[in-house]
Amino acid sequence: MGLWFFVSDLHGQMPRYQKLFAAILAERPAAVLLGGDLLPNVHLMSNKWPAGYFFHTVLQRGFAELEQQLGGAYPHVFLILGNDDPRSEEIGLAEGESLGLWRYIHNHTVECGGFVVYGYACVPPTPFMLKDWERYDVSRYVEPGCIPPEQGWHSVPVASHKMRFSTIQSELEQLTRKTDLSRSIFLFHSPPYGTALDRAALDGKWIDRVPVDVHVGSIAIRRFIEARQPWITLHGHVHEAARLTGSWCERYGVTASFTAAHDGPELALVRFDPSDPGQARRELI
Repeated sequence: MGLWFFVSDLHGQMPRYQKLFAAILAERPAAVLLGGDLLPNVHLMSNKWPAGYFFHTVLQRGFAELEQQLGGAYPHVFLILGNDDPRSEEIGLAEGESLGLWRYIHNHTVECGGFVVYGYACVPPTPFMLKDWERYDVSRYVEPGCIPPEQGWHSVPVASHKMRFSTIQSELEQLTRKTDLSRSIFLFHSPPYGTALDRAALDGKWIDRVPVDVHVGSIAIRRFIEARQPWITLHGHVHEAARLTGSWCERYGVTASFTAAHDGPELALVRFDPSDPGQARRELI
């Protein structure tokens, strides 16, 4: 399949999307993966824009123009949402998918170029109130300063037992079961816990006389990667991690893991060949 693109955490910033569209047009990747937190801040959306506005006017229009320009060279586009994206916006995703512009793959799989791409958007509990994409991690433990999933708000109705008892660990088990993952590519939003990819700027912070953990990723995702050894995993969520650690990639056995989250104004674009992930590179554009 040759060149693939991975981006994440664009947060509705038009200059980033414009740079992404320009790079796709110039370099013609075979696939483009968007790892969540795609939309503007939820409060800006609710105050200024009607539902679906961003998908219609930016994503749908932008990718439709690319499809028109590229024709048969138009890439496979796969995406998930992130913890800052209201799940109610799935309506806009469905419209773009019906037009053949992208595939929405949270909790789904799709084959592409001899690989199987998995999507999973959920993150462990955060201090933020929107809980559409939050789950308990491996148990019902919540880090100091974070809010349990059932105590925040949801943009779409969700059963109370799902909020209280679902975990990232159990959902990954349901998604993958005993499948061979040796040629799998996982599009996550959360990074794995305790790595260079989930290091947050929380140094010296205390809550209720307890030091705050500077690692905010998922224990379940870390254990999943180490135990199941997927070929490639892609992550976002923690914007400052690469800046703080100086690393945007890690290896766990055979698994190559990349983050495209970035806390500057640039677009962080990860280019990789799924047949040779060791040659991946990340550029700030």
